[in-house]
Amino acid sequence: MRPGKLAAIVAAIAFVAAIAGVWVGRTLIPAQGRQGSELHEVLHHQLKLDDDQKARIEALERNFAVRRQALELEMKSDNARLAEAIEAEHGIGPGVTAAVDASHRAMGALQKETLAHIFAMRAVLRPDQQAVFDRAVVHALTPDAR
Repeated sequence: MRPGKLAAIVAAIAFVAAIAGVWVGRTLIPAQGRQGSELHEVLHHQLKLDDDQKARIEALERNFAVRRQALELEMKSDNARLAEAIEAEHGIGPGVTAAVDASHRAMGALQKETLAHIFAMRAVLRPDQQAVFDRAVVHALTPDAR
């Protein structure tokens, strides 16, 4: 296989992986005010949260939004470094490999922090609310399984 073609394949795979990581974070925990997410709808409109729960979840969402934004910026930087490495190496060299690895670390960190955030919000809920929330989380992860 030609080095240029191989580099293009690696770049495409890295790009798809980056998009998948962002999609997971945005699907599970949408930005405040963004409607259309089943999880957001369930959490803020179906569970009938009391005032204390609302305040605690809003604080969790504010804190997570900052961390999510930082990780998304890190992934953008990783993608830029990947593009530079592909342009310089025209193949799978040490720069391309390092950039792909960095991108995967950032995506993994975002996914782990998203899950930690989901579990932190779940801990605020009563057991009856947790059951509804759990179903919404599972559905968000498996929308095509219905």
